[in-house]
Amino acid sequence: MKNDIEIVKIQILSNYKVISMNIEGITNEEAMIFPNGEANCLNWVLGHLIYIRNPLLNILGEEQVWDSEKFSCYNRGEIPLERKDEFISFDELKSYLKQSQDRLESKLNTMESFNPEQIKDISTLCFHEIYHSGQLGYIRRVLGKSGAIK
Repeated sequence: MKNDIEIVKIQILSNYKVISMNIEGITNEEAMIFPNGEANCLNWVLGHLIYIRNPLLNILGEEQVWDSEKFSCYNRGEIPLERKDEFISFDELKSYLKQSQDRLESKLNTMESFNPEQIKDISTLCFHEIYHSGQLGYIRRVLGKSGAIK
């Protein structure tokens, strides 16, 4: 159904806007601050979002933007504080985010329908992104920045 694709397109675009607003004006140094000395830093949350966008790209039949093995420090279940030396710069992450967005939008614009067996995975991955997009807003505030969503 075309409506399914429209819903996902709107979610992906809305998430991208929220993510972009929440990471605007954050330096690489600020992105590496772990709130309370242990909560996930902005760098990890953004990297994790991109890491999980890759399976969504794969489900849709598109190439992922990076090698999951090389960037495994951003995978679910990892302890970011223990792997922070493997993180890439915040600007590089922003570039990968843009690449993933471009690929998602391009692919969604050419699709006629989703494979019915993949609806649950697509929906879950969209929810995952919404969840972490909100976290970026809270971490932004913890860093002393004004809220980006007014």
